[in-house]
Amino acid sequence: MVDQPLPNVLETKSLGVQYGGVVAVDGANLTIGEGELVGLIGPNGAGKTTTVDAISGFTAHTGTVRLAGNDISHRSPHERARAGLARTWQSVELFENLTVRQHCEVAARRAGLVELVLDSLWPRRQRDSAAVEAAIEAMELESFAEERPSELPHGTQKLVGVARALAARPSVLLLDEPAAGLDSAESEHFGERLRGIVDAGTSALLIDHDTQLVMSVCDRVYVLDFGSVIATGPPDEIRNDPRVIEAYLGVGAERHARLASHPSARAEEIGSAAAAAAVSSGGDDPAGSGTSDPPDVSGVSGVSGGTGTTEGSEASGVSGEFDGPVDGPESRR
Repeated sequence: MVDQPLPNVLETKSLGVQYGGVVAVDGANLTIGEGELVGLIGPNGAGKTTTVDAISGFTAHTGTVRLAGNDISHRSPHERARAGLARTWQSVELFENLTVRQHCEVAARRAGLVELVLDSLWPRRQRDSAAVEAAIEAMELESFAEERPSELPHGTQKLVGVARALAARPSVLLLDEPAAGLDSAESEHFGERLRGIVDAGTSALLIDHDTQLVMSVCDRVYVLDFGSVIATGPPDEIRNDPRVIEAYLGVGAERHARLASHPSARAEEIGSAAAAAAVSSGGDDPAGSGTSDPPDVSGVSGVSGGTGTTEGSEASGVSGEFDGPVDGPESRR
């Protein structure tokens, strides 16, 4: 019996992001089916975080983003969040004065005029805590529920970010480096928990430099290189794809290694290109050009979190992040 394809809950068509003369994402076509866990991998500077920034509305983009069949391309980040998108951040972005439970409570609330009035009249009223408790339990954070971020190790803080996103009851979860700071055993256990969340009905896109994690839990994997999708398919196919091996170990590795060794290199590339574009255009970005400055989301809070990061912040290095096939071709020198 042939398996029927899952209906798409998230889809991008010709997704593009350009900072001045630097093309960060180049016509990316991605799909995530209902109850599907999809990986997004690629060397440093490939455009992974920028792709999530575009999907979640934190950077200007060209192309189309559809959620549950609805075009959300022109919606703001908070509107996309209300529609069913939730994301985490590379740099965690937790609120230092809130406990783990309070982080989840903030995300679980549907703020509006009615909520504002009720909070003013009855600030200590009881709220539905089912989503909050479920999110805390999913990430096994019960023993940390009343602690603040400063009291937690970095790996646990990353799990708090995932729990906060889950508390919003999203239809699609966008995870940017959620396993950073976890050791091998913790990463494996996180993968099992994430697989359980997806199997329960929440679709997810997983970005992580731990390719062993990605390959072990994802249904399909996309590979980005220099902003373009170069391969997609089941993990076994991706692991043995010559284009993927080339991206990690071949002729493009020199630039990726430079980006890994110097986290500011990507920002310098973007900044130089943006400055040149500003000079040539008189300082203004022509309407409809599809270019933008790197996303500045300082001060943004709530379901989607705080400040975003760009690809230049990925400094985990190329070497060792892709385990490749045992019998694969030798890397090009």
